[in-house]
Amino acid sequence: MDAAAAVREALAEFDVAFEEPAPGRFVAVLPGELKLRTTVSLVVGPHSLTANAFVVRHPDENADGVHRWLLQHNAKHPGVAFGIDPLGDVYVVGQLPLVAVTAAEVDQLLGRILELADSSFNVLLELGFAASIRREWAWRVSRGESLANLQAFTHLVDDALDAPTAER
Repeated sequence: MDAAAAVREALAEFDVAFEEPAPGRFVAVLPGELKLRTTVSLVVGPHSLTANAFVVRHPDENADGVHRWLLQHNAKHPGVAFGIDPLGDVYVVGQLPLVAVTAAEVDQLLGRILELADSSFNVLLELGFAASIRREWAWRVSRGESLANLQAFTHLVDDALDAPTAER
């Protein structure tokens, strides 16, 4: 079986929503818990299958802290790693040699990508977007809007309220 057929088989077998906009190029959408959807681009190249999944856009603040965190966590996840594009957006990337591309290996690769993207999502938002989260929280409170999808960041708002007045 060729690599593209193995990718197609894996995506269909595991009921993953996907499109194949060109032969050997796939776009799959994986459901998550913290990051509700992770979109993964899979490209069958001449020597390997490459997978890229967007995690978060470039950080608004604390870019050095975000990059440090990414580098510290890269060695902990075999077969996948964080990367940034020229704009500074954060991705999870993975690669398989073509001879290793089977439906089972594609499933494992997608599982590792999803686990890393999902488990790191809130941490990366907190590190790179804390001020934006606080502003969004205040705006929603002022308008009586739902805070449901910001509950993971309650401590950021609590921390701001606990800070001395001069620092607010």
